[in-house]
Amino acid sequence: MSHSDPKPSRTGRPRSTAADAAILEATRASLVDLGWSKLTMGDVATRAGVAKTTLYRRWAGKNELVVDAVAVLFDELELPDRGSLSADVQGVVLQFAALLDRPETRTALMAVVAESTRDDLLRARIRSAIVDRQKRLVVLGRERAQARGELSYENDAASAARNADLIFDVIAGAVVHRTLVSAEPVDAEWAGSFTSLLLLGLAGAQTW
Repeated sequence: MSHSDPKPSRTGRPRSTAADAAILEATRASLVDLGWSKLTMGDVATRAGVAKTTLYRRWAGKNELVVDAVAVLFDELELPDRGSLSADVQGVVLQFAALLDRPETRTALMAVVAESTRDDLLRARIRSAIVDRQKRLVVLGRERAQARGELSYENDAASAARNADLIFDVIAGAVVHRTLVSAEPVDAEWAGSFTSLLLLGLAGAQTW
């Protein structure tokens, strides 16, 4: 008598993408309405229409939940291929500024950054879930510019990584400061001036 192979046992229900999206959206809405200090996992669960246990199966606590709620917004960023490094940088700068102009992004980002000054684990999660993931835009922009002959190739991988970090910090820092600290608009004129200054520095230092 032959025996068929046993079917693999199921360890639980598959995670619902729709539920995740509803929870993250509810988290951002709660931050806008309540602020960091008053936001609770229970409030988010009620807004999302899920049980509180559902949240805790996915996130250990409020810190992790809020960071992921912010991270998915930044994952919307794309580097447009406009045919030149200058045009590409201007495109992503304007896109980034438009994202920061949304109340849900602005409130959530400022909340987690402020809280991270007192929480090293939260700061590390912000770095891995948001900052490190978005450095992909710098790497892609450099690869495109190198393929076009606008930038030279780098042979030292460690140096290339450091330079990518620096460029990311310059772009992100300038746009965040302009929009969230100075409360000034990032329009096409500003984006163009900023890009010209950035590329002038790159041309002089040959750091990309």
